[in-house]
Amino acid sequence: MQSLSRFLLIGLAGIGLAAPVAGQRTDDQITPKSIELQRQAKEQIAAGKLETAEDLLETALAVDPRNRGAFVDIARVAEKQHLFGKAIRMTNKALLLEPNDPDAIAVQGEAMVEMGATARAQANLQKLQTICSAKACPQVAQLSAAISRGPTVAAAKVPESPKSN
Repeated sequence: MQSLSRFLLIGLAGIGLAAPVAGQRTDDQITPKSIELQRQAKEQIAAGKLETAEDLLETALAVDPRNRGAFVDIARVAEKQHLFGKAIRMTNKALLLEPNDPDAIAVQGEAMVEMGATARAQANLQKLQTICSAKACPQVAQLSAAISRGPTVAAAKVPESPKSN
């Protein structure tokens, strides 16, 4: 009788501990509200309203922090604002969720090119080529073109203005 009660106690404890895990969602089930906010942000990006888009994307991440597409989109906004370090940080967060995300790898590589880290961007290109070996990925061509082009912002010369006393 005593062993039966121990068995039941252990069983109930196991069920109690497993219940919270059973209620968790998988990573591929992003909250619909987060996806809707991300969609709205893409519209704002297309309209050139980068700050509004960034606000929407940050809200999308507050709703569901597993929305790696929102991290990648924030990185794209950061690139348009010439905030390449921020773009790399945001893609790093996306890559923590999915290390083989081709969009995150490509956007990160483009930001690296703009910062002059061409060797690191080349490593991203090689990773993309490995990931996309079985299928055609537009990200490979996108990053390859960015590497070939080289940094556009960093290479831009600031026109000298006459110094005044």
